Amino acid sequence: MSRGYTDSDQPVQLNLKLDLLSWYNYATCMKKVVLLFLTLTIVGMAFFFFLNHKQSPISPLGGDHPKEKPLLVYTFESLKKTKFPISQIMIDRKSGETSDFLSQIFYFSVPKTPNAITMDKVSGLLNLPKQPGVYPVIIMLRGYVPGEAYKPGIGTQPAAEVFAEHGFITLAPDFLGYGESASPSADPFEDRFQTYTTVLTLISSLATLNDALLASYSGTIKADTSKIGIWGHSNGGHIALSTLAISGLSYPTVLWAPVSKPFPYSILYYTDEYDDQGKFLRKALAQFEEDYDTEQFSLPNYFGWIKAPLQIHQGDKDTEIPVSWSDDLVVALKKNNIEVQYLTYQNADHNLRPSGWSSAVANSITFFNNHFKR
Repeated sequence: MSRGYTDSDQPVQLNLKLDLLSWYNYATCMKKVVLLFLTLTIVGMAFFFFLNHKQSPISPLGGDHPKEKPLLVYTFESLKKTKFPISQIMIDRKSGETSDFLSQIFYFSVPKTPNAITMDKVSGLLNLPKQPGVYPVIIMLRGYVPGEAYKPGIGTQPAAEVFAEHGFITLAPDFLGYGESASPSADPFEDRFQTYTTVLTLISSLATLNDALLASYSGTIKADTSKIGIWGHSNGGHIALSTLAISGLSYPTVLWAPVSKPFPYSILYYTDEYDDQGKFLRKALAQFEEDYDTEQFSLPNYFGWIKAPLQIHQGDKDTEIPVSWSDDLVVALKKNNIEVQYLTYQNADHNLRPSGWSSAVANSITFFNNHFKR
């Protein structure tokens, strides 16, 4: 027989049903609470992620970190805000001597990158009159020279010797990668921008030049650091103009056939002179333009920052710097109310030879003397 429930079994059965129902309701409620908590957590994390990463490009490796752009420290705007350190100039061995002047190797140090603590050695060539006295200083900046053909003074020494004979101290930095200087950056564009930081650091370091001269000449030869000028040829002219724009200094400056066109055209123009016809440089430039705005590195955009008086020399037979470049440069400078004197030489090449060199040196000396007397 099947078992029947008695009246005494009914309360037990009812209580059991109530207990099961309560447990079910409790479990359902807790499940909803847990689901709600998980949902809010996921939504909150997604919102936080969105706020913190919505402007971050996805890296090639699948991460979310923005791509580093280390060369932004070399934009004209950034360099203008950079404080360049004072490095002690050291005068070393003689490299030449005449009855009128001495040539010596000198050294100073430059930051590896703007504002870096690590410093790199740069060498250069110093020329100074032999007679005791106090002399103005000319920083001399050469144009491009292949590394295998380089020796200190190439591109500057012929004019520097005449300047020294006429009462000027000259300093021509070798730049990184040349002479006894440290190696430059492996990046071809940073290598180029490091020429600016080299010259700007040398200018800051002129405050130590008399200490170096005192150690070498017991104070018989001194630099008048209130009278500083700049001379630049070809790419050295580009470096000079860039230095003047970044620094805002009013140093009288002489430019022989300067490179003055916008970046990167100013370098692409010469790619046919490379062994690979510029293939490597164009590839590097394509990558550069993916990461950077070239306008921020282009000198003509900043002509208006220049405060210095200029004298520009141009040979009409120059095949490296077309005459039209210097014509356009003078127009642009005058539009920015910059004092500029423009001299051209008939039948003169990129080095102002054969017909213009002597006149160009004489005109340069006159220009410097006139401004240093002001």
